[in-house]
Amino acid sequence: MPWWIWLILSLFMLAMIVAGIAYAALHGFRALNGIVQIGSRLGKPLSELADVPQGADAREPLAPPTFTQPLNSAISRYDDAQVDVIRRRNAKRERHARAWAWWSRFNR
Repeated sequence: MPWWIWLILSLFMLAMIVAGIAYAALHGFRALNGIVQIGSRLGKPLSELADVPQGADAREPLAPPTFTQPLNSAISRYDDAQVDVIRRRNAKRERHARAWAWWSRFNR
C-alpha cells in the first residue's frame, strides 16, 4: 500500500478517537447536569425533613418500643390483630357465599 493511504487511515483513526472522546465528554456533562438537577430537587424535601420544629408540643409522644414493654402487652396486641384477621377472613367468606348463592339462584 502506498504511504498516503496509511496517512489517511491514521488521520481517520485519530479523528474517530477525538470524536469518541468528545461524544463521551458531552454525554457525561449532560448526565452530570441531570444528576445535579435531581439532587437539587431531592435536597429541598430532605432539608425540610431535617428541620424539626422546636418546642414541647412539636412532637407527639411515641409509644415505647415493643421490646421494652412486658411480654403480655405484645401478646395482647398480637391476639387483637389475629382476631381482626379472622374477622376479615370470615367476612370475605360470607361475601363469597352470598355471591355464589345469588348466582346459583340467578342461573336457575
